Amino acid sequence: MDKTEDMQRGKSQYVGSSVGGIATRLSVRMRHKMFLKLMALAAPTAETMVLDVGVTCDRREDSNFFEKLYPYPHKLVATGVENASFLEKEIPGVKFVLADGLHLPFEDGYFDLVVSFAVIEHVGDRTAQRDFVQELCRVGKYVCITTPNRWYPIEFHTVLPLVHWLPPQWFRQILRWLKKDFWAKEANLNLLTHRECLRFFSEDFTVENHHFRLFGLTSNLFYFLSRRDRK
Repeated sequence: MDKTEDMQRGKSQYVGSSVGGIATRLSVRMRHKMFLKLMALAAPTAETMVLDVGVTCDRREDSNFFEKLYPYPHKLVATGVENASFLEKEIPGVKFVLADGLHLPFEDGYFDLVVSFAVIEHVGDRTAQRDFVQELCRVGKYVCITTPNRWYPIEFHTVLPLVHWLPPQWFRQILRWLKKDFWAKEANLNLLTHRECLRFFSEDFTVENHHFRLFGLTSNLFYFLSRRDRK
């Protein structure tokens, strides 16, 4: 099975946005809050160069929400490993570039702002996740990264309770028993805690935490990074 087929199989196993529509509504609401928080922190203008790393070819209501909401699409570049070139037609001004977030085809500091929403948990092992963060920081002066909190009692991709708190090898074995082979692979799902995320951030950036809660518990980790030597 090639990577594309594997990804499509994974999408068929993604139940987090299909449980009676409730999860989708919660996801849309949460992502809208994240968007507003980012806009308040970054205060972009019509001249701000922005890169969104990790767009998808999915057409779900909560997919590619940043492109749908961002008010200055003519300064927005969207990248991902799936062909999301339809964004250029649906949102005039947006430029799509097919690229791996671990190897971005841009010069150092090219973008004023780099954003990546709920992508880092899908890039591989801890080394790959660290490299992913470093690559975002290489091309941006400000960086926003979000990811689901591993310590939230519900795992959002599978809507399974608590089992993701077990040692990773146990959690992945349970997923295999449940025929969720795509999510059982570390390359496709590797959940993070706040403490683990903090280890990825370079001293070249200041880090602000603006985590989000759902039903009173921290559900999504939200980081806003500022390059210390920005001009």
